[in-house]
Amino acid sequence: MNALLRYATPALLGIAVLALWEFVVRHFDVPPFVLPAPSAIAAALSDDFTSLMASLWTTLRVTVEAFVIALTGGVALAVLFSLSRTIENALYPYAVVLQVTPVIAITPLILIWVGFERIDLALVIIGFIVAFFPILSNTTLGLRSTDRNLIDLFRLYGASRWQILWKLQLPSALPYLLGAMKISGGLALIGAVVGEFSAGSGTATGLAWRITEAGNRLEIAKMFAALGLLAVLGIVIFSALSLLEWALLHRWHESALKKER
Repeated sequence: MNALLRYATPALLGIAVLALWEFVVRHFDVPPFVLPAPSAIAAALSDDFTSLMASLWTTLRVTVEAFVIALTGGVALAVLFSLSRTIENALYPYAVVLQVTPVIAITPLILIWVGFERIDLALVIIGFIVAFFPILSNTTLGLRSTDRNLIDLFRLYGASRWQILWKLQLPSALPYLLGAMKISGGLALIGAVVGEFSAGSGTATGLAWRITEAGNRLEIAKMFAALGLLAVLGIVIFSALSLLEWALLHRWHESALKKER
């Protein structure tokens, strides 16, 4: 019963907000180019369903590719950092530079260097840059946070450096990595959207371009429909990664065990 209420409450709140939105727009006769009603947004979604779904797929594909590359690169580099302080001291400042540099400032350069004829690759690179650092920093922290007594116990029994890494440090860092993945999944989506906005041409067929196109044509209901799809996509990505976190941790880690009580 408690679980049902936990999931039903946000849905009921969303329905109430949409109903209030519809009422306010109709009652005060708000112009559709200022704020369209939810019914108008639903109609726009229905009318442009095919093109919006194609754009949704494009944005999703770029986001997933950027996220997977960021995950692979971040974990690999974090492992190197845990094995060598020299490598960490040499490379970590450059990772910080990527994190603190506004992606909107370097997006035009990436588009120029890669070329507009390969815009999907440019968008993946932008999404990777945005999503990379949380995975690297959290995984590095997780690997460094392994219980020193357990490491000494492994060494006492003759475990090699790679055995300690694979059988102790990586499992200990898993909660940190999964937490970072939930952050980076949304950041990869943001990076893809920022790249599409910066591209500013019809060669980018993702949802961000649909928003720009609809805004230029004052098709505000279509713009809201594309925004709604972006929001839903972000929720789906976060929920999928949260489910993965639960599946991997709920049998042994305290953070997941508490949720089951």
